[in-house]
Amino acid sequence: MKSALITGSSRGIGRETALTFARHGYCVAVNCAHRLDELKKVQGEIEALGAPCLAFQADVGNYEEASHMIHSILKEWGSLSVLVNNAGIASIGLFQDMSYEQYHHMLETNLTSVLNCCHLAVPDMVRNHEGKIINISSIWGNVGASCEAVYSAAKGGINSFTRALGKELAPSGIQVNAIACGVIDTEMNACLDAEEKKALEQEIPAGRFGKASEVAELVYAIASGHSYLNGQVITLDGAYL
Repeated sequence: MKSALITGSSRGIGRETALTFARHGYCVAVNCAHRLDELKKVQGEIEALGAPCLAFQADVGNYEEASHMIHSILKEWGSLSVLVNNAGIASIGLFQDMSYEQYHHMLETNLTSVLNCCHLAVPDMVRNHEGKIINISSIWGNVGASCEAVYSAAKGGINSFTRALGKELAPSGIQVNAIACGVIDTEMNACLDAEEKKALEQEIPAGRFGKASEVAELVYAIASGHSYLNGQVITLDGAYL
C-alpha cells in the first residue's frame, strides 16, 4: 500500500487532506504539535474509512521530533510515498512589534518544518526512485502581505525551496510542488468578523473563500499522477491575485 504523511492535520486543510488520502486507500500518518484530542479524532475518522493510520504529536519545526516521527513511519510501513508539508501558523501585526521569539517561532513552524521533513523523507524516496512532496504555501509567498511580513517571508521561502528541490530531485523520479493558497475558510481566518469576511469575499472574483476540501482535492490530484509536473507553485485563490 502507498503511504502519506500530512503534517498539521488535526484540523482544516490538513485534516481534509488526510481524509482524502484515506478514502483513496492510502496508509495515512497524521501530525500536530498541540491539539492531540483533535488529532486522535481525525485518526478515528481515518480508521473508520478502513485505512491504517499513525498519529504523532510532534513539533515538526524541531528536527529531533520530526526525525522520530518519520523514522517511525518508515519502520512501520517500509516507505513513504507522499509527504504533504501543511503545518503552519499565522499572525497579523507589524513586524516591528514582533519579538525575536515570535518571528523565530513563525519561521520554524512554517519554513524550517518543511526543510526538516523533506531532509528526513527524501533519502527513502531517492532509494525507491519515486515520491511526491507537496508543500502548502500561500499567495502571500508570491506577493507579500502587509502586517504578515514574516509569514510572507516563510511562504516565499517555501516557494523558492520547492522550485529548487524539484530540479534537484527530478533525476531521481521525485516530484516537488507547492500550492499557493488564497483565502481558505479555516480557523486561520477566525480573527475576521462577519463584516470583514464579507468585504474580503467581495474582493475575490470567485465571490467566496476557498474550501479546505478543494485544497485537499488538488493535493491528491498532484500526488496521484502528473509525473512531469515538478518544481511548480500552483496558485489556488479564486483569481484573487
